[in-house]
Amino acid sequence: MRDQREQWSVSKCAVRCSQCDKPFEDRETVTSILTFVDGNFERIDYGSCTKDLNNILESNAPHAVSIWKTTFYTPSVEEKSIPKENVESLLRERMRAERPEDRDIIFILAVMLERKRLLIERGVQLLADGFKIRVYEHRKTQESFTVTDPGLRLDELEQVQDEVTILLGGQLRSRPATETDVSGG
Repeated sequence: MRDQREQWSVSKCAVRCSQCDKPFEDRETVTSILTFVDGNFERIDYGSCTKDLNNILESNAPHAVSIWKTTFYTPSVEEKSIPKENVESLLRERMRAERPEDRDIIFILAVMLERKRLLIERGVQLLADGFKIRVYEHRKTQESFTVTDPGLRLDELEQVQDEVTILLGGQLRSRPATETDVSGG
């Protein structure tokens, strides 16, 4: 079994409490725990009916990557289609492909969605190899996203931003001319 920390995942909020199996009510406060067990991420959601939440949190603590509270919203009957060339659909597409060479692009897309306030950072786990796993929650769908932070240096950032711009169908920014680009005249 491969270690999923090197991959990316998306997990939706459950529609039922993991403790009592009661369906969540619209706008109910839900406690979510993201655990890492046997090489896999697992999201567990508990409703307000959970009486012994502290014991549950304590028992999951050794495997917990992140714990947060969120608000459950009843899913709409009709899911809206997402236009192909937007940041969120590109992020989902790249995460599904699970290609290691997309790590930098996935990270930049996640940061863009965080800046748009569509993703909320819920936790960070430092890995032994120095990388970080950032846990995001989608503000509208309550899905959790795990994204590897590649630790981009400033000199690498511009190139990745240009790649993302091209993927989204945009034009590259014009850069100031350097002395070697300027002709005398």
